[in-house]
Amino acid sequence: MHQPINILVVEDDPNVSIVLSARLESLGYRICGTAETGFEAISGVFRHHPDLVTMDIILKGTMNGIEAAAKIAERSDVPIIFMTCLSDQEVFERAIRTSPYGYITKPYEINELRSTIEIAMVKHKAAKAQESLIGQLEKALQEVKTLSGLLPICASCKKIRDEDKNWQPIEDYIADHSEADFTHGICPECARRLYPELHYNKG
Repeated sequence: MHQPINILVVEDDPNVSIVLSARLESLGYRICGTAETGFEAISGVFRHHPDLVTMDIILKGTMNGIEAAAKIAERSDVPIIFMTCLSDQEVFERAIRTSPYGYITKPYEINELRSTIEIAMVKHKAAKAQESLIGQLEKALQEVKTLSGLLPICASCKKIRDEDKNWQPIEDYIADHSEADFTHGICPECARRLYPELHYNKG
């Protein structure tokens, strides 16, 4: 059984907040908190850790919903859906710049509310998966070791001096500092020198 989605309702009108909360609960969502001001919205996100925020744009106090959403986005990736009675294009463009997961104009249909929330959650899950994949790829790239620069190598035994001033066989050093591995063999010149009885001169 899936855990219910926890929603923080940010709405300046208490009556509207009550109606919206009741509608969300009728759809199977859980209201983890409510807020009437931008500051309450910000603190509510970090106090309740909601899965999603419904954000009215006109709020009580000096901070509106767009400003509150921008502040929240600086420290959290919680998906935010704007809900507003404003249809002004400038307001819409300002809201879009905060990268919300949805934008609903009041009055709204309950099915529109549900579909917007569900789509927002799917998009957020996909974004998290992509972020995780990018993190794995970046980690893999960091773990890819490369050799560069000058390597101090003994002219006699061919050992290499590492960063800790220790001398180690060249194959060990390369294996530690790259993705290369070794398979050993004997070159023809060394074979003739080491095993002359196995090599006959053909005249």
